[in-house]
Amino acid sequence: MLITSRGTGRWVLPKGNRSRSLSDHAAAEREAIEEAGVVGAICPVSIGSYTYRKQLNSGASLLTDVAVYPLAVTNLLDDWKEAGERTRQWFNLSQAADLVDEDELRDLLYTFSMTANPGAGSGLIGTALPSMPFLPGLTGGKPLSKEGFKMFHWFQSLLPRQHDFFAKFEAHAQLLQAGSDALARLLQGENRGDHIREIGQREDEADAITRDVLQSVRRTFLTPFDRGAIISLITAMDDAIDQMKKTASTIDLYDVREFDQEMRDMAAIIVDASRLLGEALPLLRSIHANATRLHELTERLVRMEDKADKIHDAGLKRLFQQEGASNPVIFLIRRELYSHLEKVVDKFEDVANEIDGLVIDHA
Repeated sequence: MLITSRGTGRWVLPKGNRSRSLSDHAAAEREAIEEAGVVGAICPVSIGSYTYRKQLNSGASLLTDVAVYPLAVTNLLDDWKEAGERTRQWFNLSQAADLVDEDELRDLLYTFSMTANPGAGSGLIGTALPSMPFLPGLTGGKPLSKEGFKMFHWFQSLLPRQHDFFAKFEAHAQLLQAGSDALARLLQGENRGDHIREIGQREDEADAITRDVLQSVRRTFLTPFDRGAIISLITAMDDAIDQMKKTASTIDLYDVREFDQEMRDMAAIIVDASRLLGEALPLLRSIHANATRLHELTERLVRMEDKADKIHDAGLKRLFQQEGASNPVIFLIRRELYSHLEKVVDKFEDVANEIDGLVIDHA
C-alpha cells in the first residue's frame, strides 16, 4: 500500500514521527490508520530502515531515518483522517519499488519478498530446477566440488519423480499463513466465532497434507532430502498450526473477548513469521542456489522468536501486576493464552531450524 505525499504528490509509505507514549511499531500503526485508512496486525519487529531528506516547516531539510514495520491488513476503511488529502493504492512489490524515490526503500521493498523481483539474488528463485536427492554414500563423505554439483544435478534430472514433496511443503505453508491471518483477526476481538472455525478448518487441511507426506515418504524410492529431514520439517510445520488451534480453542473455552496489546503484538509476529516461511519453502526446490537467502530468512525468524519472548514476558508481568492478587482466575486464564501464543512462535523457530539444517546438509 502506497500513498501520495501531501506536498509533492509522490508515492510514499505511510509514516510519521516517533511517539513518547507509544512504542515505535504502535506509532507506525497509528500513522497507517490516519494516512492510509488501513487496519490490521503490525509486527513489532522492523524489516529494516531507510534514510530520506525531510523538508521542515522552518525551511530546513534534514536527513531522517525511517524504521519500516510490516502490517497485515485485515480491514480497509472507507473514511479516515487524511482521506481527502492523499491518494492510496495497492501495488505489487516490484511496482511499488519502482515508484518510490529512495534507493534504500526500493531495496527494502525488493528484499521484503525476493520472489517479487525476477532479477534479485541468484535469478533462480521459483524456478523448478532439480534438487539434490538423498543418496547415501554417493559422495563418499567428501564435499562435492562445483563440477561435482553439476554432475550430481544432471544425474538427478534423469531420476523418476514419484512425489512432489515441495508442492506439499508449499501448500502447508499457505495454510500456515491463512491460519496466522485468522489468529490475528481473532485477537482483534471481532467475529470471533468465524475466526475460531477457520483456524480449525485450516488445521484439518494441514493435517491431511501432513498425513500424505508421511505416507509418501514410506512409498517413495527417491526423495529430495533424507527421509528423516522430510518428516522433521513437515512435522514442525504441522506443530505450528496445531498450536494455533490450541490457542483458538483456549479463547473459545474461556470465552475470552478482550486481548492485551502484547497478545496482539505476538499474533502480528506470527503473521510475519508465516509470511517469511511462505517465501522460504519454495526456495528449497533449488536449495544450493538459494542458500544465502534461506539463511537470511531463518535468521530473521530466530530474531523474531527472541522479540516475541520479550513481549511475552512484559505482557505477563503487567498482567500479574494488574490481576495476580485481585483476580487470580483471570490471571491464570490469560497466562495460559500467553503461553499458547509463545509456543506458536517457538514452533516457527523449530521450522526455521529444520530449514537451516537442510541448507547445511545440502548446500
